[in-house]
Amino acid sequence: MPVVIALGAFLMTLIGGWVAHRVTDRRHLVLGLAGGLMLGVVGLDLLPEALEAAGGEIHGVPAALLCFVLGFLAAHAVERLLAVRKAAHGMDPEERVPQVGLTAAAAMVVHSFMDGFAIGLAYQVGREMAVAVAIAVIAHDFADGFNTYTITSLYGNARNRALTMLGADALAPLAGAASTLLFTLPEQWLGIYLGFFGGVLLYLATSDILPEAHHDHPALSTLLCTVAGVGFIWLVVGLAA
Repeated sequence: MPVVIALGAFLMTLIGGWVAHRVTDRRHLVLGLAGGLMLGVVGLDLLPEALEAAGGEIHGVPAALLCFVLGFLAAHAVERLLAVRKAAHGMDPEERVPQVGLTAAAAMVVHSFMDGFAIGLAYQVGREMAVAVAIAVIAHDFADGFNTYTITSLYGNARNRALTMLGADALAPLAGAASTLLFTLPEQWLGIYLGFFGGVLLYLATSDILPEAHHDHPALSTLLCTVAGVGFIWLVVGLAA
């Protein structure tokens, strides 16, 4: 049954990626929306869940927030190290590296796996709990698919790579739901992962996607798409609650 429920997440992920692919003639609007979706996911979904799950403090700081900062710094360090390496080889240090996009998309796949994992665990608790979690997962997996395709493409990866990562992201919830028949993950480790992933996602949104969205098209419509993305995640979180 959890795998059947996760099929909804599979379909919504593919729909989100298809939408991102089809509106390439409005790239600035796509990027603006993606940035808003990512900001909403981080601030309204990932961090609250991470704070609740991780629990405890490390030297006076909640473990989830510490991991959030570490995730942000890790993404920044990787991008800067790649820039230094390119500069040493006479390349433009500001040119986007495809591997960064693939790494970020891989993190999205892991996150989608954990979405399916959450559905499976909720079903073990009770059917009503599984339905509530499934609604939240299925609704925001549209944003996951949208962002996975957008991030992979933004960093210069070919279309077939973007579609491959989208396919992996769509299958991940099914694998996550099925895995709950084999093992369980301590809630604290789940919170630590969510905090770290939230930091990585926020860095990509604020350092690359949103600046790129407004670089050539500093239009009000782009800003409105960003606000709409945040509002959509807020609506999803509210309905799930």
